[in-house]
Order: sequence, then structure tokens, then C-alpha cells
Amino acid sequence: MGYYVGTVARHYNRQIAFWLLCVCALVFLMVMVGGITRLMEAGLSMVRWEPLSGILPPLSEAEWQQEFAHYKEYPEYQKINKGMSLTEFKGIFYWEYGHRLLGRVIGLAFFLPLLYFLIKRRVSAALMPKLIFMFILGGAQGFLGWFMVKSGLVDHPDVSHYRLTAHLGLAVFIYGYMFWVACDLLTDRYSSTLGGRNPIRITWLFIVLVYTQILLGGLVAGLNAGFSYNTWPLMDGALIPEGLFDLSPWYYNLTSNLITVQFNHRLLAYVIVFMAIGLWFKFANGSNPRLKVLSLLLLIVVGLQVALGILTLVYVVPVALASLHQMGAMVVFSVGLLMLHRMKV
Repeated sequence: MGYYVGTVARHYNRQIAFWLLCVCALVFLMVMVGGITRLMEAGLSMVRWEPLSGILPPLSEAEWQQEFAHYKEYPEYQKINKGMSLTEFKGIFYWEYGHRLLGRVIGLAFFLPLLYFLIKRRVSAALMPKLIFMFILGGAQGFLGWFMVKSGLVDHPDVSHYRLTAHLGLAVFIYGYMFWVACDLLTDRYSSTLGGRNPIRITWLFIVLVYTQILLGGLVAGLNAGFSYNTWPLMDGALIPEGLFDLSPWYYNLTSNLITVQFNHRLLAYVIVFMAIGLWFKFANGSNPRLKVLSLLLLIVVGLQVALGILTLVYVVPVALASLHQMGAMVVFSVGLLMLHRMKV
């Protein structure tokens, strides 16, 4: 009977893991759509937050005119898009609408299966707090998204780069947490000897730096810093450009000086590349085939991500390249997490 219970528990864990990985895929897509929405300058096209009644877009000409009239009351139309046609408005509206609709889909994709697993008593006591934490994080992300949009509905028609970065950072954290828990559910046992303590610590540091780099990318996007200094490897003809610490106090430059933010984003990219090379050297001649493959994969995706970053910069942030660059960041983050998890299996 004990073997039967254990087998059934593993089966249920695999079901839950598959569900969480599907939600991870939706969150991954959400990050991509959110990035494109920002690049299309569509994030302020929906000036009202209607969690329930806003499920459907305008369906008639009268409803479209009403929605457009609401948009005209706010600074983005008055200061940037004055004279925009209804057809042009629809072009940006649908991106933000799709972003919000996908958020609702993610909420249902998480809540309804969770309810099913709870009713069927397939959630273990150890897993329950983790799922509740995910649910709370998802709700917080929805409120943070609207808090971000509100910052652009005042005098300055652009969202706060701090709130934008926080919104992105929380989305990536939710994704990473769900991904890790899903990997745990697919793993029968742990041994801390597979990777060794030092490589595990280095990989942890690598993931923290990649996450920090994603946050820096959020600041770059929020400050529109990618539209300046569009050369590589030099910035304004220098390795270390002037103006890095023009703002006062000095620490304000780290988050609000577009020169410093872009410089730090470049510099951290180099650190991440060297760490990826080091991890590959560590496991390339090792005895574990999984870590060999993952370390090589990590090196490849980091290399591709750097190439995408350079191309995005020198071509002055085209939507296609910028979107691929954001997707690449999520892929690097995912491979790093998987590699760390495999070190502990």
C-alpha cells in the first residue's frame, strides 16, 4: 500500500508540475506582450481599470467613440498624439487590451486548475503554502500593473520607470518561482553533491546577476535609454562616457541617469558572458552529461542574447529585435534556473 501511495503522489505531482509549466509559458508570453506593448507606446491607451466589465473590447462604433473620448482626456493624447484618428487609436488599444486580457487568462489558468486539485485532494500539505504564495503574487502583479499605468495618466504622459521595472521584475520572479516549484515536483530526491558547493554558489550568483540585468533592462526601457548612444562597443566614442554621475545625489544616477543605466546594462552583460564561459569550462570535461549539455546551452543562449542586445542597440530599438532580446533574457534566466536545479538533483 505504501508503494501505491507513493506512486500516486508522484503521478499527482507530475500533473501539478505540468499545469505550473503551462502557466509559466503564459507568463513568458505575458512578458513578451508587455514588452511589445511598451515598444508600441500602447500602454496608456486604456485609461480605465475595469477588472470585470473590461473583459470585452468596444464592439460598436459608439463604444469605440466613447473609449476614444476617454483617451482624449489624458496627457498622452493631448501632448503626444493630438489629432490621432480612431483607426490609429485602435492600433495601440488592441495591444494594451491583449496584454490585460492575457493577464485575466493567466489568472483563470491558475485559479481553476488549483480549485480542481484542491477539490480532488491532490495538493500536499508542503505544496499548499507555495501555491497560495503564487496566487497572492499574481494578484499583486495585477494591482502593480494598474499602479504603473496610473503614473502615466498625470502631467507627464509616460509611466514611471521605477514602476515599470517593478512590474517586470515581479513578473520574472513569479515565472522563476513557478518554474522552480514545477522542477521540484518532477524530482524524486535531492543530493547536494552533484554539482558541488562552489559551482552551485556561482550559478546562484549567475542567476541573481541575470535577474539584475533584466531589471536594468526595465530601467533602460523606462528611460528610453536604448534610443541614445547607439554604437558598440563605445558610448559617445569612449569606453567610459562622460556624464555617468552628473545627477545628485550620486546614487540617483544608478536608476535615473540614462547614460549610467545603459552603461551598467552593458557592463553587466560582459560579466554574465564571462561567468557563462566559466561554468561551461567547469562542466565541459566533467562526468555529468546533463550539466555538460546545460552549460553548453547556457553559453549559447547567452551569446545569442548579447548579439541581440548589440543589434537592438545599433539599429535603434526596432520592435522585432527588442522583443527577441527580451525573450532571450527569459530564456537565459530559465536555462540558468534549470542548470542550478539539476546540480542539486
